[in-house]
Amino acid sequence: MKTSAFLKILACVLFVSVTLSGCYMPIRFDAEIEITRGGYYDFKFDGYVARIELFKGLKEGTINPEEERKQAALIKRDFGRDNSVKEFKYLKMGHFKVKWERKGDILKTKSVSFFNPTSEYMLGIRFNSKTSRISMSGKSLKNDTKKKLDKLGLGWTGKIRVFTDAGVISHNATKVQDSKTKGGKFKVYMWDIKSIFAPTPSLILQAG
Repeated sequence: MKTSAFLKILACVLFVSVTLSGCYMPIRFDAEIEITRGGYYDFKFDGYVARIELFKGLKEGTINPEEERKQAALIKRDFGRDNSVKEFKYLKMGHFKVKWERKGDILKTKSVSFFNPTSEYMLGIRFNSKTSRISMSGKSLKNDTKKKLDKLGLGWTGKIRVFTDAGVISHNATKVQDSKTKGGKFKVYMWDIKSIFAPTPSLILQAG
């Protein structure tokens, strides 16, 4: 590995060690997830994401335009590894647009999250076979980490809608109503996330 490449990775690790558990974070997004009591899921994410250390370097002037282009190409390669990515476009200042869609059986796959190839976790669902419960949750950060990111100029806003006919054990949705599009026993749980300091979205369902 070249020295410059190693230093970039090290910089990400050091910065992340005091901020996030990863180098990407959602900025503005719209997510829609359907989860049936039988375990079928349909997961869609459409929004803007930032690579933290690239944004930081560009803002502080430690990363030049040429290096930005190189890192943007690496980000594109990361997301290109996942065939669930339907659209990708790098914008500027470490920000990019991404549209991602995946569907399947959570009882078989056990977990699915946006975004997988880089081991990032921004939003996902998991199945616990011991309890037969399905959980949906967003990225969880400590409050001091949120303050650091906010001071840096990074934050997030977004909307999450989860459609389900499964029994709900607990949730912290900002709004719940009967689904007008799915019909039957489906309800839609909605989160209107207005800032990085909003509570981490959480929903626990009983499968079967």
